[in-house]
Amino acid sequence: MNGNATPPSHRQRLPYRVFNLRREEVAPVLIAALFFFCVLTALMLLRPARDALGMERGIESIRWLFIGTALATLAVNPVFGWLVARLRRLQFIGATYGFFVLSLVGFWALLVFAPGAVGQRSGQVFYVWFSVFNLFVTMVFWALLADRFTSDQGKRFFALISVGGTLGAIFGPWLTSRLAVPLGTPSLLLVAGGFLLAALAMASLLVGVVPDRNATVGATASPVDATVGNERIGGSAWAGLAAVFRSRYLTAIAGYVVLMTVLATFIYFTRLQMVAAVADDMDARAAILGNIDMWTQVAVLVLQVTLTGKLIQRFGLGVALAILPVATALGFVGLAIYGSFVVLVLLEATNRAVQRGITRPAREALFTVVSREEKYKAKAFVDTFMYRAGDVVGAQAEGGLGRLGLALGGLASVVVPLALAWAALALWLGHAQARRAAAARGTPSLLSVPPAHASRMPGRSPTRDGP
Repeated sequence: MNGNATPPSHRQRLPYRVFNLRREEVAPVLIAALFFFCVLTALMLLRPARDALGMERGIESIRWLFIGTALATLAVNPVFGWLVARLRRLQFIGATYGFFVLSLVGFWALLVFAPGAVGQRSGQVFYVWFSVFNLFVTMVFWALLADRFTSDQGKRFFALISVGGTLGAIFGPWLTSRLAVPLGTPSLLLVAGGFLLAALAMASLLVGVVPDRNATVGATASPVDATVGNERIGGSAWAGLAAVFRSRYLTAIAGYVVLMTVLATFIYFTRLQMVAAVADDMDARAAILGNIDMWTQVAVLVLQVTLTGKLIQRFGLGVALAILPVATALGFVGLAIYGSFVVLVLLEATNRAVQRGITRPAREALFTVVSREEKYKAKAFVDTFMYRAGDVVGAQAEGGLGRLGLALGGLASVVVPLALAWAALALWLGHAQARRAAAARGTPSLLSVPPAHASRMPGRSPTRDGP
């Protein structure tokens, strides 16, 4: 080799070092990011319609809609569990996304061909439907990622993949503002359906590009077996619910999600009340909420690109998961002391930015060390019913505290102890995930690194890259 060969090689490896990726991981990460981009674009296209319809009968009606949503997710869970047990992986993913696409077509037909039938009741149905849709399409996305990627890979690039979702969350509202007038609001439902179909195509491509972890464990696994992800998971339709309460690890994840959603709901209703107090008309309120959303997305993007992956690698999942409880407690203390709308904006923007930019990638990495059945069935129960149950508890508790006459100071006295318990649970989960990952360390890595390449990577050895 001549003396000029090394610098180009170093320059070629520099982008992979910056993003903590290996060459063979770039394509799967890009596909997954595009997958999440399509999902979040579809969701954010529809969110304005959901919020407008939900506020039609005031804040109290939203509390009851939360209960309806929780019951709907509980009813849908065994149906999803049955699909997971009976169908192959891409089939039940396709069935889930296909159902929501057909539902969008149905709502579009109702708006176009029977506009007179659209009223408060149908608006409430759409609110509940969208809330279920929101949880299931994102849950399926993260379940597939937890299934295809190892614990090490989840820690390294789930945050990077989340950038695709953040860009979709920014692109969706922008697309709505451009298409709502020329196409009409009903047509936005079809546009959202198109993005869901594109997301399904990305899911198929991801399964084809990333080898199956279970298939690659055996030395005799064929190339076809390692790529198609064709097997049925089997089991009971209610296995997810049973697994959550049978496993201390999964119960702890469910508890973390419930505490997170309870406190996020406190923030949500505090925001609604304070926005209503400072803005008299709908346009002014929409402008305020829009500014909060915009700056939140910017903060999320900065965290995902610069901090999250490095933070998880350096301090572990426990610390990453504990940041949100600490930030929430400090925010409510500041809100109790100052009680200003500016502090509320900072609290909500910080809470949502940390939740999406740090907590969500870290929380999804927790599922990389559970069984395949638990990744889909138990995760579905946690991410849908337990999530919405936290919403219901938070909404009713916040309403009850308000009826008791507790001001922001009283609310903070409830939030801080809950946040401390939440942070302790986060640290426990981080240690538990690390123990499970260490127990599986001898399994071959999902995206195998040739020994020669692995030996050139600083601080790594071929035997330490497994799940």
